[in-house]
Amino acid sequence: MRNLFTSLKSLGLVAAFGLLVSGSAAQAANPLELNFGLFGPRYDGRVAECERALPTITSQFQEKESTFWNSPLTITAYGRIHETAFRPWQSDNIPRRYCSADVLTSDGKTRTVHFAIVEDGGFAGFGQGVEWCVTGLDRNWAYNPSCKAARP
Repeated sequence: MRNLFTSLKSLGLVAAFGLLVSGSAAQAANPLELNFGLFGPRYDGRVAECERALPTITSQFQEKESTFWNSPLTITAYGRIHETAFRPWQSDNIPRRYCSADVLTSDGKTRTVHFAIVEDGGFAGFGQGVEWCVTGLDRNWAYNPSCKAARP
């Protein structure tokens, strides 16, 4: 029985090697397969300053709290607004500006909001998009733990 398994194992290795050897060689792309005529976003790195995202965060936060969590909570004030990173990865990635700020919510508590402004990250790729997370109020755990996924 042991000889049967050893012979099947060696037969499988021989078959795999035979498939590799019998494959055809790779060929270069023909002119129709080249990347001419393709268009798409040209990322120039023109991303708005941190302060430009605050009205968007305020309105989206109020909408999210009232619509999904049936909560009257709103953001009433911002403080210590600062950039934490700009294009933290290679230059060929989508440009993002990462920022953080302290927010005062309508319940009187001060929390931290982490957000990113994304070039061509708006609806259907038009305009700049904003991704944000208020620490302690990420109820659907989209950026958990403690909004770590919303930071660089």
